[in-house]
Amino acid sequence: MIVARAFAGKHYAVLGLARSGVAAVRALLAGGARVTAWDNDVVKCEALLDEVGCEALAIADLEAIDLGDVNALVVSPGVPLNRHPLAAKARAAGVPIIGDIELFAEGRADLPAHKVVGITGTNGKSTTTALVHHILDTAGIPARMGGNIGLPILAQEPLPEGGVYVLELSSYQIDLTQTLDCDVAVLLNVTPDHLDRYDGFEGYAASKARLFAMQSPAHLAVVDYEAEAELGVLDGAPAGLNVRFIDGVPLPGDQARWPSLQGPHNEQNAKAAVAVAEALGVPAETIERALESFTGLPHRMERIATLNGVAWINDSKATNPESAAPALAAFPRIHWIVGGKAKGDDLDACAPYFDHVVRAYTIGDSGARFAAVLRGHMPVAEVETLDRAVKLAAQEAERGDVVLLSPAAASFDQFTDFEHRGQVFRALVEQMA
Repeated sequence: MIVARAFAGKHYAVLGLARSGVAAVRALLAGGARVTAWDNDVVKCEALLDEVGCEALAIADLEAIDLGDVNALVVSPGVPLNRHPLAAKARAAGVPIIGDIELFAEGRADLPAHKVVGITGTNGKSTTTALVHHILDTAGIPARMGGNIGLPILAQEPLPEGGVYVLELSSYQIDLTQTLDCDVAVLLNVTPDHLDRYDGFEGYAASKARLFAMQSPAHLAVVDYEAEAELGVLDGAPAGLNVRFIDGVPLPGDQARWPSLQGPHNEQNAKAAVAVAEALGVPAETIERALESFTGLPHRMERIATLNGVAWINDSKATNPESAAPALAAFPRIHWIVGGKAKGDDLDACAPYFDHVVRAYTIGDSGARFAAVLRGHMPVAEVETLDRAVKLAAQEAERGDVVLLSPAAASFDQFTDFEHRGQVFRALVEQMA
């Protein structure tokens, strides 16, 4: 794990014992800190105490204790800072509220010389993070992925000198970070999302933009031109920061030769990754070779199978209309499985590609609402469940068609998360195979 002398002798309160929270507790204890931890799931608390079993770890409800001697409150990115009572209690006590990414930033001084790439944006973060890591790996540069991609950075082994940490960063993680100075910071795009946590769209965009505000002037910002032109995401950046706009990055080679990077959204992701790789000194021929060999991510435009000439694509990670739209743009004849726990009432972002849809199959809580939106533009079947959608699409799709699970909605109505939804889809398709 990543351990720092900066933690020694301090007292941290840790709220939330999922992957990043447990990694933070372990790293803090290994660094000589005292930790008081809590999770509403008491089983997690008991499991951590049994596993760690040291006097420096205490389990206590943080809302019920005095925070007076706490140096920082470390919270999971899922904790809503705008309405959680413990956040208000910490602010009243003058206790900084941070996350595991800030602990990593504070510990960087103890690591061998390295660079950090931070990647944010509403859509495309995971693909771009994995692609940058793959390019570096292809070039023989030691690299680690971490952050929002599901790999707690504090749980990673430290890199040797010259290594690169590639971090996917959500707005929630950036909110909990104060000192992460990225050698290369990337903002892919900003579209409305998570607005229940922010003071409108502008507040959400400002959260993303803080990634640039934390950079040193000599470092590089790779920026979506539209986000800068419309939202001024570089307004808080230091004077003299190097800036490169994604749209102006030329690609080395033909996108048609990169099977896991199809569609206009992946062109944008590839351009951002190329800009990062060039900044880190990767040769153009190595970048092109890596773009060709990249296999993509599970649940993001993932080709599950081709059955009787019909391609089955798992895009379960598309949890809002803006992230579903690029998948619709990528194929000319689509049987679209759409619906779940909607984040809004419309599918406007998808509308430019409605003519690519042969038929829609609506599922989940938003099924009836989405069906009403889509009727008049395409044939619609309200099938309610993913199982029924797969069975009906299998009957109706013809050779050359694509059956696309790109729900444009969250998964929590019928599944534990988007990964579970994608796994169920994969299992249903494999049963047919």
